[in-house]
Parts: sequence; structure tokens; C-alpha cells
Amino acid sequence: MRKQTYSLLVYNNPGLLSRLSGLFSRRGYNIESITAGTTADPRFTRITIVASGDELILSQIEKQVRKLEDVIEIKLLRPEDSVCRELIMVKIKANASQRAEIISVADIFRAKVVDVEKECLMVELTGTQSKLEAFLELLDGYEILELARTGLTGLRRGIKDVTYID
Repeated sequence: MRKQTYSLLVYNNPGLLSRLSGLFSRRGYNIESITAGTTADPRFTRITIVASGDELILSQIEKQVRKLEDVIEIKLLRPEDSVCRELIMVKIKANASQRAEIISVADIFRAKVVDVEKECLMVELTGTQSKLEAFLELLDGYEILELARTGLTGLRRGIKDVTYID
């Protein structure tokens, strides 16, 4: 089993995410994460999917997704030729003395403290999955009240395979 990241450029049509998730569920494929958002041109959406499986399953996922009517292109995002990031927001229980320690850890990771209350604070961090996991490991001694992750999103490096659509 391995993970594969796919970047899809699709027409921004209603129901596409439903059809896409239906394709995965009907065939028993696992989605590790999925993110979607409109591009610079609102007619199109970029979807990043992280799926897991063996070589045959991952190959089938690519072939089946490519067949969907609204899919313009699908690219594999490999670590060596792409940039992928994820965002997490973590709400941590903290009294006055713990707050300084948590902020110090956040500073090391270039995380932002986005909200402070009397009994807790909220930290936002963007980075690779390994960076986020390392940050969470350092918070191990603190009580995490809530955690939200966006899932991976990414693009290939360079301009050689950019798709131009009129």
C-alpha cells in the first residue's frame, strides 16, 4: 500500500464532487484527503486527492477519474516535481504559564497564534505533512481541545506542463 496525490483540473459544474466521491465509494477506493477550490478562472476548479492502494488500484483510480466528463486533466503530484502543503488549526488548553511555552513552540515552526482566550489558544500552521506531524508531536504534553486539517493541496513545479484553456 502506498499513497498517491492527484491534481485534477475540472469544469466548475454542480455535482462533480458527488460524482467523484461516488466513483471512489462504488469501487471501494480509499480517499485519504480531498481539497477543492476555484482557480483564477471561476469556470474551473482544482481538486487535489490523496488516495491509497496498491499499484493496480492507483492505476485504476487514475483511469476512472480521467473518464469523468468534467475532468479536463489529471496529474500525478510526485514529491520530486511538486509542492504540496496542508493547513492545520489546533485549539490547545493553556493557562498563563503554558501559553508562553506553546507560543515558543509555534514560533519555531513559524506557526501563527490566531486566537487567545483565558483558558486556551488557537494556532494555525501550514506546511508539509511531516512538518505538521512534528509540530503535533511537540504538543504531546498539552491538551488538544480541537484539531482541524484541510488535507493536502498542491501543484507541479515549473511551467512546462501548465494547461492553458481559452
